[in-house]
Amino acid sequence: MVLHTHMPYVEGFGTWPFGEEWLWEAIATSYLPLLDVLATPAGAAVTLSLTPVLCDQLESPEAMRRCVRFLDEIRPESHRRDADELRQAGHHELAAELERSAAQYAAASRRLSELGAGGLLAALGAHAAWTSSATHAVLPLVASDTGLSVQVQTGIASHRRRFGAWQGGFWLPECAHAPWLDPLLEDLGVRATCVELTSVFGCADPRHLQPLSVTDGPVLWPIDRATIDLVWGGRGYPAAGAYRDYHRHTTHRHHVWGNDGSAYDHAAALELTRADARDFVSRVRRRVAGGGVCVCALDTELLGHWWYEGVHWLQAVLEEAGRQGLALTTLDDASERHAPVPAPARAETSVTSWGEGRDLRTWSGPQVADLAWQARTAELALLARPRPPSDRALRELLALQASDWAFLETRGLAGDYPRERADGHFRSLQAALADDGGGHPAVLGLAGDPAVGRPAADPAVRGLAPDLTGWQ
Repeated sequence: MVLHTHMPYVEGFGTWPFGEEWLWEAIATSYLPLLDVLATPAGAAVTLSLTPVLCDQLESPEAMRRCVRFLDEIRPESHRRDADELRQAGHHELAAELERSAAQYAAASRRLSELGAGGLLAALGAHAAWTSSATHAVLPLVASDTGLSVQVQTGIASHRRRFGAWQGGFWLPECAHAPWLDPLLEDLGVRATCVELTSVFGCADPRHLQPLSVTDGPVLWPIDRATIDLVWGGRGYPAAGAYRDYHRHTTHRHHVWGNDGSAYDHAAALELTRADARDFVSRVRRRVAGGGVCVCALDTELLGHWWYEGVHWLQAVLEEAGRQGLALTTLDDASERHAPVPAPARAETSVTSWGEGRDLRTWSGPQVADLAWQARTAELALLARPRPPSDRALRELLALQASDWAFLETRGLAGDYPRERADGHFRSLQAALADDGGGHPAVLGLAGDPAVGRPAADPAVRGLAPDLTGWQ
């Protein structure tokens, strides 16, 4: 079980319906509940990655204070208003569900406030073995080896500064892989990563169950689409009628209905998670009956936020695996026990992702081609300068390269927000280059000082932490 944990840099950039509220919701409904699962003996077998850009936000005391305020002030009031509206319409069962949901937000606030030294970041970091690129850039779309080095080195330096030891596990954002990445990743210490090879092997091919070796590169672990789609597919477990409907909501965007249209029954939904866990483990056992490692990789935020009962399902899967005798392992441990086999030629030459079409169209297709070219043009503009860019200019480039803006635009999930963010970082980068005197201060990730390079007066560059050691 591989959980990739990521949130774009939304702290200080917008509130409802797009912006900081995404992070506060993920904290309350995904990250905090997940801690209890990871703390169990079986939870130690989960491979957890944290992106540096998420860590930057969780590390900010002011961000966590605003999250607590959101949970203590906004959520109780929004629940109360919707409950009153539902009662006036005679929907007392729905109003009661809102009160149950409000109590969970209150509990999340208490939990967040009670976490000890280091807060939520330290609590999650105790379980995080894998890192990722600085701002979740789609690495095959980065224009230069230098730009790739900055994204990757920053991610590695960020992880080591915060959490210490790192065994070489690196999540490729969006599972986007291209053969020209491999030598650079290996040179920077990456030992293993995950790739989506469904378009190469076909779904359910047994070759997805074995690690692959490539020329001058890290070990590639294929993720198993046949298994992942039991959860992530259009007819996966979260679509069952008893689970809470994410898409239908009350006036203040709370969820009180099941997928079947009836009033949500939390107890019935939890019972279903146990049945679905039994089904999942049984199917995976059959999948690996002939040997191999089945890699089920999911976005952490699917569990709890998108699929409300998802964390409960994960806990049930871990328990059920023990009952059914299905061995669980982290990818770091599996890499020590399973020798890779040579990757087929097509696997070494294909550009792949877990996005639409299993290629890069989600982030560079016609709808967002201008965003891809904008980021590449900005990167090349920095490369063309005779001196290293300023700390601020490089942070703006990293922010511009985030995969999130193109994804949100392609999927139509956030109105004008993604383009506003991309255009804002591009304009700020232009301003930084105009003011760039050529030098740069010590940077976060090398200096180890979270105050360095985070000017409070400039939220557009706050928190992003470039590592300039790869600049040539």
